[in-house]
Amino acid sequence: MKHEVRQWMSFVHACARGSLWLAVLPAAALLLLLIAPLARLAVTGLTGEASWPGAAPSTWSFWTPWQDDYLRWRVLWSLAQAGITCALAFVLGLPLAWVLARFEFAGRALVLRLLMLPFVVPTLVAALGVLALWGPRGLLSGWLGINLQDTPWLLLYGNLFFNLCLVVRAGVDALGQVNARQVAAARSLGATPWRAFWRIEWPAIAPWLMSSLCLVFLYCFAGFGLALVLGGQRFATVEVEIYTLVAHELQLGQASVLALWMLGLTGGVALLYALLEKRLAAPSRVEPVLRRPPHGMAQWLALLATLGALFFICALPVLAIVWRALAAGWATWASVFDAEMRAALWNTLRFSAMALVLATLLGVLHALAAQRSVLWRAAAFLPFVVSPVTVAFGLLLLYPGWTASLSLLLAAYAVLAYPFVAKAMAAGLDSLPPHVLHAARTLGASPQRTFWRVTLPLLRPALRRGMAFAAATALGEFAVTLFLSRPEWATLTTLIYRRLGHPGAASLDQAFVLASLLMLLALLAFLLIEWPEMDGHKRRRPAIGALPVGVLHHA
Repeated sequence: MKHEVRQWMSFVHACARGSLWLAVLPAAALLLLLIAPLARLAVTGLTGEASWPGAAPSTWSFWTPWQDDYLRWRVLWSLAQAGITCALAFVLGLPLAWVLARFEFAGRALVLRLLMLPFVVPTLVAALGVLALWGPRGLLSGWLGINLQDTPWLLLYGNLFFNLCLVVRAGVDALGQVNARQVAAARSLGATPWRAFWRIEWPAIAPWLMSSLCLVFLYCFAGFGLALVLGGQRFATVEVEIYTLVAHELQLGQASVLALWMLGLTGGVALLYALLEKRLAAPSRVEPVLRRPPHGMAQWLALLATLGALFFICALPVLAIVWRALAAGWATWASVFDAEMRAALWNTLRFSAMALVLATLLGVLHALAAQRSVLWRAAAFLPFVVSPVTVAFGLLLLYPGWTASLSLLLAAYAVLAYPFVAKAMAAGLDSLPPHVLHAARTLGASPQRTFWRVTLPLLRPALRRGMAFAAATALGEFAVTLFLSRPEWATLTTLIYRRLGHPGAASLDQAFVLASLLMLLALLAFLLIEWPEMDGHKRRRPAIGALPVGVLHHA
């Protein structure tokens, strides 16, 4: 027995020494592709230096965004639309989550699976789905006789499409942590269902919901694709303004000042999220409230209203894209499949595949190195905190000679996607039964043989899910491509954006056809996530790290 313990301790020490070497490549990627570009961005913003050839000298100060009326409106609107989305997501998401958490009905498992769908739909596809409903010649706008073009409602609806499911998922899983005995005791003492909710359930689920709302705010405040397409000239956000200053006006100093303010504001919200996360310690084992089939007219109406709201907000934009693509006609489909489209499809597939290989390598190494370091594990969140526009702009400033380099483009893709793999693998490693690894070591297996023959096969489902989310991220990446790509490296996302910039209904129809193709690729990634779990056995809950950052702690 002492010999076995000695063997196991030597194995642990060997792993600790090896974790330092495992962290070298991910640490270099974060340093060179994230931290150093942010530092260069800070220098440019604080000094007003513009180092890009042809860039205009900056006369801005650090406080100019708050002194200029136009820019102050951009910043305040960016904050307002994120806050309004949070309020709408909370008001709608809490009752929807309560119904899904408390009622048992046919198809409930499928509904919970489909809540993952918005996380793998590219932002441009979602934006076109909103336009297909409420834009010119939209499905609902034409039927109702209204047009929401050039109004803030398009952007708010698009934000809800992405973020309502996040709040609902958080609420469903949080309500699963409510102790049934406490609820029953409150009811037996005469508390009404409403009073029992506010006294027992709400205190338990509030930290979860507030944490998810912090992420909703981050996503909306730092969002780019939706604001670029749906915001228009009046309701564009700061991220769109940064892109405009860089791509069209060559005002790097001004863009750097805005990017610094964005980084500071998002960092503050991310800190609040981290503080809330600390309160969400691993829950103790509780007896959850049993789900019951709805009975009575009121409960059935509540269930139907819940499903109707989820369909209207989260599913209808996807179906609208399919409708507009099919209504475009065969001639539009034939015109789309030209040499330019085939090249864009090839670029999308090969760039995503190469970035996925690199992201998988970085994610696996990061997860293995983070097993004994909480700080290093938290470092995997850095690419989530910084917006893709800020990352791309920082890379543009730091490596001006590499702006048209395929290696830099792929590295940027990978650094934005690899945290999904890292979080999935880290959660899988946490859930590994230690006695299995112990048994392999006592039988004489080396650390390398233990990893390849024992650890990796057990982690394969988590790795597959993390890779699927990373692939979906690479497929839909838009901001980095706009900043760092060459014209001949156009992907489906940039080709869709070009079609949207052309006048005429024919170009819009072509954009819908291209969006349907990109959505098909994203749905294939979604099936890759969920298909391994679709069997006749009891479904295991997905590893916590396999979910997007918005639901990392809600599984």
